Amino acid sequence: MLRTRVITAVVLLAILLPVLYFNNYTAFAVVATVFFGAAIWECFRLFNPETHNAHVIALVWAAVFAISVFTGHTNLSFWAALSVALWIARFAPSLKIGLPPLGTPANTLLSLVYAFAVVGCFAAIVDLYSHSPLFLLSVLAIVWVADIGAYFAGKAFGKHKLAPSISPGKSWEGAIGGGIAVLVLGCLSVQFGGDAFNQTFAVRVQHTYGWPVLAVVLVLMTAASIVGDLFESQLKRRAGMKDSSNLLPGHGGVLDRIDALIPVLPLAALIGSRL
Repeated sequence: MLRTRVITAVVLLAILLPVLYFNNYTAFAVVATVFFGAAIWECFRLFNPETHNAHVIALVWAAVFAISVFTGHTNLSFWAALSVALWIARFAPSLKIGLPPLGTPANTLLSLVYAFAVVGCFAAIVDLYSHSPLFLLSVLAIVWVADIGAYFAGKAFGKHKLAPSISPGKSWEGAIGGGIAVLVLGCLSVQFGGDAFNQTFAVRVQHTYGWPVLAVVLVLMTAASIVGDLFESQLKRRAGMKDSSNLLPGHGGVLDRIDALIPVLPLAALIGSRL
């Protein structure tokens, strides 16, 4: 299993890093469209495990997304704002109130709403990339560091369960540890990053709004990443799935890798539009 995970990770890096390094928009748009289509396919499977039409739906959504991205007709700010609103109004409350039963009209509606959130995530990826590949990577790094910090803090200190009915392995101590790790990353990048980090998200926020706002933004992004992770775990638990798919051997599916990013990236895009 470890060998499979490593091989998959190396292949993904071999695809993604050159696209970001050479700043080629066409290659970036192609890769983004492929991953978007995979995420939409997994999305509708999670909401309707018995469906046989998810691949057709995904192809249609991916085609529309590709046309919008390549022609520049995507209203990126609208999708980012809509996605943030959906997470506040519908998805975050679901962690407390639960999900509608499978096979109901309410579930069908929620599947469409979550698909819109996935659109918002990938629209935000395009928006953040338009600032610069480094700007996009710096936002991704915030989520990755939050996840790593939460994992190690939870292993070392975790005693109080964060959401035992959804994800028993997560703890409040882990969540706090993730937040602290992100704050440390932000502080270090501002204080010691030099010219190389002037165009990163944390540095731009601090230079524009100051330290208190940066701290609030980083904590909000950490909290949003946790909510995104928990919501997908809730979907998988209800559907009886361990992973959203097996598209990424050893890693599960695309949604398993981006679940924490889905609420964070639109929030970062909204903030980034004002920097």
